[in-house]
Amino acid sequence: MESDKTHGLNHLVKFDRTSLLFCSSSPLFMAILWSKIIEGKKYEVRAAGKTRRLYTDGVFHSQYHPDRLYAGSVWDLLMLPALFYEPGQLKRILVLGAGGGAVIHLLLHYAQPEVIDAIDLNPVHLQIARRFFNVTSSVANLIEADGVEWLMNYNGPSYDMIIDDMFGEENGEPARAVDLDHRWIGLLRKKLSNNGVLVLNTLSSKNLRKAACFTNRKLSRSFKSAYLLQDPDYYNAIGAVFRRPVNARYFHKRLKEFPNKSRLAIRIRRIKYND
Repeated sequence: MESDKTHGLNHLVKFDRTSLLFCSSSPLFMAILWSKIIEGKKYEVRAAGKTRRLYTDGVFHSQYHPDRLYAGSVWDLLMLPALFYEPGQLKRILVLGAGGGAVIHLLLHYAQPEVIDAIDLNPVHLQIARRFFNVTSSVANLIEADGVEWLMNYNGPSYDMIIDDMFGEENGEPARAVDLDHRWIGLLRKKLSNNGVLVLNTLSSKNLRKAACFTNRKLSRSFKSAYLLQDPDYYNAIGAVFRRPVNARYFHKRLKEFPNKSRLAIRIRRIKYND
């Protein structure tokens, strides 16, 4: 879920369990490239030049531009923890809540993994990702499944990066699809490599600090470093929790790869486990 502070907007849309909620920060006139109503939901792919946007029931959900991968939005923050590592060091990445696949292209470019598995319960989003957002089989393995059930049944190699971006709706308000309690964080940790990073999308820094990786003594011992990443235009708080100690100096060095305007908008703060 992405919530825009600058314009005072909080446009919400209900997606399935393994989908991400987004808002549209500002209206943009774009041609309708594809439109279809499926099970009561209206899906649209809009285009302006090379830019492609996915809308569900009129609400902006995901964006792709082949020459401008970094868009200055929440899905960019989800990728940024990869900059604590050298390109190619994160060999296996799991995305829970693939949506249109915007973060996948960022991961491919900046993390350069060998494998990206991306899970989403909504088959329409996956179809659009393949057809309009260029998420081909050579880019990522798109899997239609419930993220929780899929991970519980997964017995393959561990992942070096797991992004939990699963949101739903509760009483008309955005809510995480899965509580960050000891059971869920414990399962994520179990599937994470000893060198890995867990990335959590939450609605506020207060919500993030309630996650079991900080509050559960046993689980907190499994992680050595943690950082909070935010964009001042959005309420989302992205937590990056590492199995090994990391240094922010290398992160800031790699951050120089991004345009100056986008880089200046990023806020990163270390989270201390026992403060």
